[in-house]
Amino acid sequence: MAGPKITFGVNLSVDDYWDVPEFARRAEGLGYGRVTMGEHIMDGNPPRPTLLNLPAMAAAAGATRNLRVMTGIVIAPLYHPVTLAKMVASVDQVSGGRLDFGIGISGQRGTKIEFDAVGVDVHTRGKRTDEMLRVMQRLWTEEHVDHHGRFFDFEDVTLLPQPAQKPYPPIWVSGRSDAAMRRAALLGDGWYPYLFTVRRIKASNEMVRQIAAEAGRDLTGFRWGLNQPTAISADASEAKALAVSNVGERYVTAERSAEDLAQALCIAGNAEDCIKAVEDRIAAGVEHINLGFLASQPDSFFHQMEMFAAHVMPRFQS
Repeated sequence: MAGPKITFGVNLSVDDYWDVPEFARRAEGLGYGRVTMGEHIMDGNPPRPTLLNLPAMAAAAGATRNLRVMTGIVIAPLYHPVTLAKMVASVDQVSGGRLDFGIGISGQRGTKIEFDAVGVDVHTRGKRTDEMLRVMQRLWTEEHVDHHGRFFDFEDVTLLPQPAQKPYPPIWVSGRSDAAMRRAALLGDGWYPYLFTVRRIKASNEMVRQIAAEAGRDLTGFRWGLNQPTAISADASEAKALAVSNVGERYVTAERSAEDLAQALCIAGNAEDCIKAVEDRIAAGVEHINLGFLASQPDSFFHQMEMFAAHVMPRFQS
């Protein structure tokens, strides 16, 4: 019996690089199945420059023919559900039904500032998102929608055209908490964790399955994803040093060294090291891996994209 089809995407993770069409064209030409990027409205103060996801992914779709485009992630509670539903439907239409809708609530440190900027209580972001997902699913499939909830109240809303994909673009729920896993199991079409060890990936996938089973929900066709920091080089020590400086040192604790964290959380090394790390994640239940190459400059980023496509991806794709 054949195993699951493994797909590889690329997460645009270079700071201050905005040529999304070039990035998307290169990814499609190299055989990647998906491109994605993160977003913030205001990341810190002074803020780090960032783009919003949906406009960027519309540009990526316009530059390509078959590549799927993914919001990885839209911070859903910063938006009104009618506006966000309309934007998602619009991008799905102009992309010809190639959008994957990745959402999260932004659990990182220092996130309160962007919630304050748009007048949303950061402490309500989880419950707000649950309400949004339920009502957006109705807005994508029904007409004359009335909604009277805890956070949102409106009547007789019809959004046309509806999304190109039916019933709507797949919803990939990102996060690290039990609440995020419950959101994925009950309201999402995929689970998309970040900065998880292989053991934690496996445990989280099992929890999502358990929650869905207890609710009587069939997860046939569910997307088991992963947002994965990655560094590849012919010199394994060079790649591992990138993982330490970009990830390990950022999350170091008194209990775990930067080197230990980098090894646990990243795919890093030469091609054979990366193949083994991908195999470990597939064994934990991952089927769709979006790679965030650890590079500070576009040339280095694209070089890693090319190397991974040439030396790692063929081992997992017929």
